[in-house]
Amino acid sequence: MIGSLRGRLASKQAPQIVVECSGVGYEIETPMSTFLELPQCDSDLFLYTHLLVREDAQILYGFATEDERLMFRTLLKVNRVGAKLALGILSAMTTNDFRRCVELEDTTSLSRIPGVGKKTAERLIIEMRDRIGAVAPASGKVTPLTAAASARTEAVNALVTLGYKPREVQNLMSKLDLEDKSAEDIIRLALRQVVK
Repeated sequence: MIGSLRGRLASKQAPQIVVECSGVGYEIETPMSTFLELPQCDSDLFLYTHLLVREDAQILYGFATEDERLMFRTLLKVNRVGAKLALGILSAMTTNDFRRCVELEDTTSLSRIPGVGKKTAERLIIEMRDRIGAVAPASGKVTPLTAAASARTEAVNALVTLGYKPREVQNLMSKLDLEDKSAEDIIRLALRQVVK
């Protein structure tokens, strides 16, 4: 099992990145919450990882925090939730927001996530209810990758929840000046781009 990687960010094209470690390039899929906060290419990077081995492929997933990785692994245990949907959930909302949805039985918010219908939302709540306590938030330790996330990640999560595809959101974000903008400002600017 590959538990983490530290190396050079060789390339990034949502949702996949390549991290080079000692001359070996690892292809890694990430949730948008991690992807949008990546440093520039050729920068040093540390990710927590999960290796998924299938009959036809071996796929490495990367996460900014241990909390995200643990939630991803727990979601994979839910009936009919695969890696793609688990990444979609983590791209659409923070782990704490997801916990809140499960605890409050908020099917409406979960149903807004692309790929999650009402029945899937109900199943997530039922099956995650007993597991959510085991997926406790991390110790509060913030990595450099997540420290700068705040407004941009909140805006991305909101846009994905509104139904925009992660790739569309990434394209919108690349056209905007996000310097010193609040989440509300970023969402407003992104939606203006859509209606142009």
